[in-house]
Order: sequence, then C-alpha cells, then structure tokens
Amino acid sequence: MRRLLAMAAAAGLAVAAAAGPAQEVASVLTGADPDMEAGEDRYWIYPTGGGGLFAWSSVDMKHWERGPRLLSLAAIPWVGDDGAAVHHLWAPDMVAANGSHYLYYSIGPQHPTPSRIGVARCDTLQGPCTDSGKPLVNDGGHGFEAIDPAVFVDSKSGTPYLYAGGSAGATLRVWALRPDMVSIDHEVKVATPRHFTEGAFLFERNGTYYLSYSSGRYDNATYSVHYATAPSPTGPWRYAGRLLASDGKYKGPGHHAFLHDPRDGRWYIAYHRWEGQSGNGPYKGGRVVAIQPVSFGTDGSILPIRMTN
Repeated sequence: MRRLLAMAAAAGLAVAAAAGPAQEVASVLTGADPDMEAGEDRYWIYPTGGGGLFAWSSVDMKHWERGPRLLSLAAIPWVGDDGAAVHHLWAPDMVAANGSHYLYYSIGPQHPTPSRIGVARCDTLQGPCTDSGKPLVNDGGHGFEAIDPAVFVDSKSGTPYLYAGGSAGATLRVWALRPDMVSIDHEVKVATPRHFTEGAFLFERNGTYYLSYSSGRYDNATYSVHYATAPSPTGPWRYAGRLLASDGKYKGPGHHAFLHDPRDGRWYIAYHRWEGQSGNGPYKGGRVVAIQPVSFGTDGSILPIRMTN
C-alpha cells in the first residue's frame, strides 16, 4: 500500500478456508503489504510497519518472531535526494537469486516528489541487507507512481521481471532486470489488467502465469484482490475474477503474496485486512496480516477465498 497508517498493538487469529476442509492458520502480526517466503528451515513474512523493514519468522506458520531490522530510511543514502521533508518506507519484497537475496521496497511520498523503488542485497533471509546505493526506478513520469515492487524470476528463461505501480495512476508497468538484480535492462510494454489498482504479484503454476493484484481504495470496503492469467510473465492477461473481498466481519483485504510451500506442496496467500471495523469506511487504526491456504480448480483457476476466524 502507498499509504502508511499507525499500526495497532494486537494480532488476531484467522482460520483458513478454501475448497475442502478448513485449515487453521494463525494471523501473524499487525502490519500490511506482506511478502511471504520459505527457506532456511523457516517461513518468513516481510511486512510494512514497525519503523523500518523487518523479517518475521516461524517454524510452524503459527508462532512468529521478529528478527533484526533489515533496512531503515537512515541506511538508504539516496533517500533525501528528492528534497522532500518526510519519507516513508513500505511494501517490501524479498527474492532469492545469485546465491543471495534481494529486498525491493517503495520510498515515498508521491507528492510533491515522485515515489521511487529501491533494492538492497541481503546475506540471508534475515539480513543483514545493504542498499544498492541508487534507486532502481527513480521517476515513472506521466502520473505513474513507482510503488509496490514485486520481482519474479522466470524459471523458463531465467529472466527476472519487476512489476510495479498503481494507486492514483492505476497503471501496471514491467521491467526486465539485469542478472545482477539491482539494475534495469529494459521495460516490457504490458497492458494494465481489469480492476487493477496496485500491489501486483506474479507466480507460475503448471505452465500458467498468475498475476494477482489489489483493487479499490486501501481504507474502505472496496479494497479486494483480483487476478488474471497469461501464457507468459508479461501477458496477454486474461481476467479471471476476484479472490478476496470485504465481508461482514473482515474489511479491505489486499496487498498480498503467494507461497508454494516446499514442505507440504500446498499454496498459501499472505495478505492484510482490517479487523474490528464496521461499515464501508474509511477505516482507522492498523491492519493485520493473515495467512490462508489456497485451492485450485481442475481447470487451474484459483478458488475464491472465504475469510473466517
């Protein structure tokens, strides 16, 4: 999400529901915009919130611990180059490549200066991380907001792709990265899929590429998760429907990541939502990160996810 809110102090409990029997999975922490990874015999969550970017880890996906700070604004030397008085750091995405790890993130504000995307190299999934020394995307131009980065390395071609953009401009852009993971090779022209607002994420399953994203306004009941499919990492996109939407209890689910668990072979989604809110918004307070399993239809479609506790 491009907007940062004060984070509440308590986490809730989520029961995962998809097609078939429900499986109990704990809410993780207060925060937003989670990325989720598996490695080093643990699960990892990278959220927005807490005065910087942190790695939370768990051995069972139920009990979570916060590790050292991965990155802070003070550790990014180019943050002040835009002359803005205040900056924000959000929407991390951790990616494994080259025997190392790379942490992508958003730097704001969007106004009066453009938002930017940065990248840091990390020794392990829990850091330490060192900024590359320059922004990866410095200015989208023409009203484009350089926010919410997500990187996907295509196993077929070996090409790493950066997906970013959204909010007021509601435009998706994609770049092919160089093998060093910290510089851009070229932009790939893509169409913006239906109902796209921000928070893109891409994964591949059985030869199909799934592009999922947030739609609506982050602080009201319109916020939701949709997806499209394609035969390649860059489209053409075929809109496939809505996966998560507000209900009577949980509001504004969005900005998410998918994980294919190497332990049990299942797929999971980590996302944030508003809890303890009523009406259509705008909502106040903090958001909670929740994890639920994901099921697929025989045709490869992602089955809608019902939020429960």
